[in-house]
Amino acid sequence: MRIQINSNFDSGNIDVISYESDYDVTLKIKSDSAANFRQWFHFKAHCEPFTPYTLKIVSLSNSSYPKGWENYKAVASYDCEEWFRVDTTYDGDCLSISIMPEFDQLYLAYFAPYSCQRHQQLIAQTQMHFDCRHTLLGQTLDGREINLLTIGDENTDGNKVWIIARQHPGETMAEWLIEGLLQRLLDDEDGVARELLSKHVFYIVPNMNPDGAYRGHLRTNSAGKDLNREWANPSLEKSPEVFHVFNKMTETGVDLFLDVHGDEGLPYNFVAGTEGNPNYNERIEALENRFKTQLMAVTPEFQDTHGYPKDAPGQANLSIACNAVGHHFDCLSYTLEQPFKDNNDLPDPAFGWSPNRCAQLGKDLLVAIRSVVNNLR
Repeated sequence: MRIQINSNFDSGNIDVISYESDYDVTLKIKSDSAANFRQWFHFKAHCEPFTPYTLKIVSLSNSSYPKGWENYKAVASYDCEEWFRVDTTYDGDCLSISIMPEFDQLYLAYFAPYSCQRHQQLIAQTQMHFDCRHTLLGQTLDGREINLLTIGDENTDGNKVWIIARQHPGETMAEWLIEGLLQRLLDDEDGVARELLSKHVFYIVPNMNPDGAYRGHLRTNSAGKDLNREWANPSLEKSPEVFHVFNKMTETGVDLFLDVHGDEGLPYNFVAGTEGNPNYNERIEALENRFKTQLMAVTPEFQDTHGYPKDAPGQANLSIACNAVGHHFDCLSYTLEQPFKDNNDLPDPAFGWSPNRCAQLGKDLLVAIRSVVNNLR
């Protein structure tokens, strides 16, 4: 056989349906193990270098977000460090990936994976900084760690900024953003970071869903629960990740909350707020507008034209983290969405929306946070 496919590794997900020929393979994405979500793929192809191959992923009209495949290009890597876009077409049901690999191993994925090993390295390295402390909040159902990084002096009278990422594990761009944000926040020579930490405290959960991340899920934990629908009534039996994080929030208080995600269909960076919450008011609206205006001023990667429809007053879903936290703590609360595809306002045909661009957006977020953090109460 001239090509072999393997996904038996961290965040791997694909099934081989058939080998049509030595150079033509039909594949199918596996659903989350305890839920009917199906979109994330990540696998390795053993190939002959400089030989053309066609990899077909089928049954995508029944995937979780069929619109997400339109104008989408898969990512590939030889070294699991640099991820580039490859020729991809979609006919409404079948995604065809055309490749001519330069080496005999090639990784392909829905977006650049953020491995469990990289996550552990991020936690280990960050905790060594003078301003940072690690807290083990608890364990997942599979026995993995729920990690919290606290940055700044908890004895300060300043505001409490909470940032979480990867409630949906396949949205790996969220943790790439957190990595960039942490790099800047812990830079002793960065004036924005130094000023923020002189007055305020950051609580950061880089990966809310480590079980789903390892299992190659798009959206759920090992119990099949969408964590971003568990905030009204989290439980140790089904959603310990949310249970432990929300308990810690209740202990510390929350003055600003950001929940970082990725959107399959919309090729833009945008935010969704809490306009549908029962306690939404002019103070929160003004803070939202100031945050968005500042982020648009600091980077062309962010915009406020394209996004989700606004919730009607009083009609917010309070099981969603952004709404639940904003309502419970009466605070500025945003869901931040990034694209799986590219940013249509600033396209890059070679890399699309990429880990480096995620990280830079994370760094730029600190400027927007600085613009509101002294006026949150």
